[in-house]
Amino acid sequence: MTCSSFELIPAIDLKGGRCVRLQAGDASRLTEYGDDPVAMALHWQGQGACRLHLVDLDGAFSGGGVHLEIAAAVFRAVRIPVQFGGGLRTLEQVSHVLELGASRAIVGTAAIEQPELVEAAVRHFPGAIIVAIDARQGRAAVRGWVSQSPVAAIDVAKQAARAGVERIIYTDIARDGLLCGVNVEATEETARLSGLKVTASGGVAGVEDIRALWERRHSGIEGVILGRALYEKKLDLAALNRLLEGWNRNAGQENHPVPGRP
Repeated sequence: MTCSSFELIPAIDLKGGRCVRLQAGDASRLTEYGDDPVAMALHWQGQGACRLHLVDLDGAFSGGGVHLEIAAAVFRAVRIPVQFGGGLRTLEQVSHVLELGASRAIVGTAAIEQPELVEAAVRHFPGAIIVAIDARQGRAAVRGWVSQSPVAAIDVAKQAARAGVERIIYTDIARDGLLCGVNVEATEETARLSGLKVTASGGVAGVEDIRALWERRHSGIEGVILGRALYEKKLDLAALNRLLEGWNRNAGQENHPVPGRP
């Protein structure tokens, strides 16, 4: 199996120990897709995932590592990199998840409320810190998307760049889990104005969304997180990987072996 430099990343969101998806970040609009996160991770690995996006939703709401045992079990079970986030608001929490086996630690709320934490994390763990920018009407949301900050999403991205962060995740909350189409324009603008590598998230509904992001990869968009569209079989990961490999081949872009990816 080979992996593209443009990544298709299945999401596994944890709530109450189960695999779930929320709609537009609303915890009351929740759909369960399984009660075994390790089995789900192995499933996506078997479908050709080159990276997983694992989020502790309970941790995001509470500010603590609620599902670290499950996360550690996932890290041990798969041979592909797993990025992890959800309530990481201290340097000790970031350090702990990386020690457990996460390939990258995702910080969201802390990037807005404690920018000095991001700077310290980058110094201690260069290349392993991702800032998650969860945007609602252009403003960054915090604390599991429950609270709205006054800070513009693009300002969070620029601040992350100044702190030495290499990559961010940009989520359009209003589209997340709704299968209504990804916000290509905002994602591209964030990449262009910040100079960072950006993974898109929220609203992916079909191949056309992925193609639109892939066509803008040279602006800094390096991948997309896939959730409900995979779980409800609107998209098939194995088929998408074959399609992506063809796009890359036709564009003269190299596909890379899985081992050794950070």
